[in-house]
Amino acid sequence: MANIHPTAVIGENVTLGEDVSVGAFCVLDGKISIGSNTILHSHVAIAGETEIGSGCEIFPFASVGHQPQDKKYAGEQSRLFIGDNCTIRENVTINPGTSGGGMETRIGNHVLLMAGAHVAHDCQLGDHVILVNHVALAGHVIVDEHAIVGGLSGVHQFVRIGAHSIVGAMSMVENDVIPFGSVLGNRAYLGGLNLVGLKRRNFDREEIHTLRAAYRMIFSNEGTLRERVEDAAEIFKGHELVDLVVSFVRKPSERSICMPKNGVGSHE
Repeated sequence: MANIHPTAVIGENVTLGEDVSVGAFCVLDGKISIGSNTILHSHVAIAGETEIGSGCEIFPFASVGHQPQDKKYAGEQSRLFIGDNCTIRENVTINPGTSGGGMETRIGNHVLLMAGAHVAHDCQLGDHVILVNHVALAGHVIVDEHAIVGGLSGVHQFVRIGAHSIVGAMSMVENDVIPFGSVLGNRAYLGGLNLVGLKRRNFDREEIHTLRAAYRMIFSNEGTLRERVEDAAEIFKGHELVDLVVSFVRKPSERSICMPKNGVGSHE
């Protein structure tokens, strides 16, 4: 049985799993599904076609699933999906998709959205992503698993942020961030690899050394980026971490790749 505060407003199309807790003055109105053991603290507002997994926790004044902030949005029945064990802190806003972006915003499992963060329409967040306080993702942004975006940072629409990368606080990111990359600044530049994150997640020491060697090759000053990527793909063929970076750079994108200021990043 769900535990619903008497002041909460629950629409007729809302489905609540076992042991869901809905706090005071929450408003749930839409085609909403919430998984078991999820907690909504007071004053949470959820709308639209929204699915939230189990074991999540949503804090006061979060706005989840309300109409996208996109002038092209014409009322299409788009969707928002949030996975399991996510934490959504105070004043977070998450918008559903639009017809121009696949009709769905999707957030993976074990995601932490700190206070004031904004996830715009058609964004895709992988598992274990962290958006620190007041991060703003524009529409169509992709943030892959284990990436961290530092506080007060902004991310341009259609940007991709690769797996295990980190964006420094107060950055403005207008280009794609490679997997394992570390970027910072306004406009953000590639400062090196996220070596701290690699070590914390227990990546093999030899694999990290190989990745560093490939990084130096890809972001050297000789030839074109495409040529350097193809060279790295051949020389480091079969190395999982390098393959991930190579595949990311090869993939077509609306944005350019975020580059170091002067050749190889300063951390390398």
